[in-house]
Amino acid sequence: MLYLNAAEIRKVFSMREAIESDREAFMIQGEGLADVPVRTNFAIAEGCITSFMPAHIKKYPQAGIKIVSTYAGNHKKGMPAVSATVLLADPETGVVNALLDGTELTRMRTGAVSGLATELLANEMAEVGALFGTGGQASSQLEAVLTARPLKEVRVFDMAPDKAVDFIKRTAETAAKFGTKLVAAESPEAAVSGADIITTVTTSPQPVFDGRRVKAGAHINAVGTFMPHKRELDEYIVRRADKIFIDNREAVMSEAGEFLIPMAEGRFSEDMITGELGDLLLGRAAGRGGRDEITLMKTVGFATLDIVIAHRVYEKAVKAGVGTIL
Repeated sequence: MLYLNAAEIRKVFSMREAIESDREAFMIQGEGLADVPVRTNFAIAEGCITSFMPAHIKKYPQAGIKIVSTYAGNHKKGMPAVSATVLLADPETGVVNALLDGTELTRMRTGAVSGLATELLANEMAEVGALFGTGGQASSQLEAVLTARPLKEVRVFDMAPDKAVDFIKRTAETAAKFGTKLVAAESPEAAVSGADIITTVTTSPQPVFDGRRVKAGAHINAVGTFMPHKRELDEYIVRRADKIFIDNREAVMSEAGEFLIPMAEGRFSEDMITGELGDLLLGRAAGRGGRDEITLMKTVGFATLDIVIAHRVYEKAVKAGVGTIL
């Protein structure tokens, strides 16, 4: 069995490759070439969830599973809020032949969802970004969005201002590579007002900004929450958005509080969702229709993304002779 840690994954796989991996995964999903049940979530304790996410990618073929835990209080222990492990099974024998750092894979493939959505939906002349949240996923979100649109400025907001300052220091090299200035925003309003691309990657149960502050023509990536009682976006902006794309309809309609909460109150309906991102890639749905349209991408994650990227990373690592045989 080959073991790949985070550094080894990064050595053989770039963010651009992760975006292309997600592009393939969305098309595989859209073409019905994967068997993917909705994740099984276990609430271990308050704010502590362990999830099991299996998938069979019929195109390769490749079966695997990601075990991922979201523990909101881990930051107090100096640990990431989201940690994961991915296992792949040899299609010829069924024996597990790869063990990968799923935390790094999750960061890359989740960031790449925002990168792909930004590439497909954001205005090409976008210059200003806003990033809400500075946890373990945030640096990959920043890198992915900048890979798609090399913004001049990104405003970073966190409820703890010192965390925003620390994040800017930690990601200075990434920002410099794209010629981007990072600014610690003093408030949600300061972050979102005038922003062309807004990305939310928090564990907040409540909306993190006022949707009325979003400018015409903005694109939003809603990433952080995947529980039906939590939402990072308010009702105004999900009703205001001209185009709403999602990653996986079954998963989103089970887990996305951004839609489920207003639906329960009779103020949102599923037919207001334009389609899955795979529908856009396969030409079944139209994307941005004009410079002033507000576009929105909501992702809760689904295992096709994980197993496709794990498969591609594994193949590259084997060819490069990277990793440890257990």
